[in-house]
Amino acid sequence: MGKNKIRKWADMEQYPNVIQPPFEDVFRKDHELKGKWNTRFFNNNKPLVLELGCGKGEYTVSMASRFPEKNFIGIDIKGARMWKGARTANEQALANVGFLRTRIELIESFFDKNEVDEIWITFPDPQLKKRRIKKRLTGSRFLNHYSDMLKENGLVHLKTDSRELYDYTMSIIAQNEIKIVDHSTDIYAENRFNENLAIRTHYEQIFLDAGKKITYICFTLNSNKEIIEPPADEE
Repeated sequence: MGKNKIRKWADMEQYPNVIQPPFEDVFRKDHELKGKWNTRFFNNNKPLVLELGCGKGEYTVSMASRFPEKNFIGIDIKGARMWKGARTANEQALANVGFLRTRIELIESFFDKNEVDEIWITFPDPQLKKRRIKKRLTGSRFLNHYSDMLKENGLVHLKTDSRELYDYTMSIIAQNEIKIVDHSTDIYAENRFNENLAIRTHYEQIFLDAGKKITYICFTLNSNKEIIEPPADEE
């Protein structure tokens, strides 16, 4: 393991805006902040927004800076990347942003039913091989987790350069009659500009420079209905 990674992990242990519990403390167990993020971590009752697979935390920090009326948590397993966002948030004294270092597969250990208002999934690994379908962050496995955590009419946002992931997500939405709030196959060509979509990370700019189109879907989930895979994607 590189010395730089170890140094960053040690730095984050000192950051008040970072939670990074050991795996054995949350595997099939509830974390102490589950259901209490606003009361014990943010100390307010603002809407709670998650970014899943936040990487360096650029999107999380940018949203927190633009929307002080909301609380934001960036989630990723790669702490050396997350370190940059956590450090930036500390330097900017952003009290409405935190970071959680954990596997997204364990997300139910951290968030209670109806605790989350919005979920952002920005440029995730599309996991295009069929044998990896269970790892897609917009697959039925994860959407069923999200539906439990989200409040009524809570939103899920997907922003991706992968047309394959966009099409797959649209198919699972159609299969389960999920309500679409908005969608676009090319947000910049269609001038879908708002404060959320206008945020560009380092990697998004690379995708744009390479001529890739950026797609977007926003939808809601119903916690009373189990989400299933489209027939063509079932294993």
